[in-house]
Amino acid sequence: MPKLILTTEAQGKVAYEFAEASITIGRAPDNMIVIDDPSVSNRHALMELTGETYRLKDLDSTNGTKVNGVPTTETVLRFEDRIRFGAIDARYEPDVRGSQPLPELESIEVQPAQSSAAPSGFGNASPFRRGSKSSDRMRLAVLGVAAIAAVTFVGSMVAVLFMHAP
Repeated sequence: MPKLILTTEAQGKVAYEFAEASITIGRAPDNMIVIDDPSVSNRHALMELTGETYRLKDLDSTNGTKVNGVPTTETVLRFEDRIRFGAIDARYEPDVRGSQPLPELESIEVQPAQSSAAPSGFGNASPFRRGSKSSDRMRLAVLGVAAIAAVTFVGSMVAVLFMHAP
């Protein structure tokens, strides 16, 4: 049977099991679940059975309703959802009697690959060019000239800094 577990300062943890298809939640005494806290509205929320689970609807409450920390006006509740009515925390636990355990794991025998060559027609999806193995003589010459120019420039700047004025 699905249930809502509320945690309040005054009452501690209280569990409410659902037997009806529609459950009202709020501070007013005529609600099915009464939460005596000033942060909870008189008519705060409604939980309605849809299929095999409950749908939570906020009834335009003053302080709102959050599910798993996200403000919501309407949502389908799932296992272990954390609900907040104003400043009051709750947890939803659905009926798990109809659930079945997971099947046993099967053992799978693994075989090593026969080869690791790329299949025919395989293209490289990398956005970067593959580096060429042959040296580009022109690029090497330009870089060499730039390096010599940089060293000459730095040397002349050092010479100017240490030059003595007459």
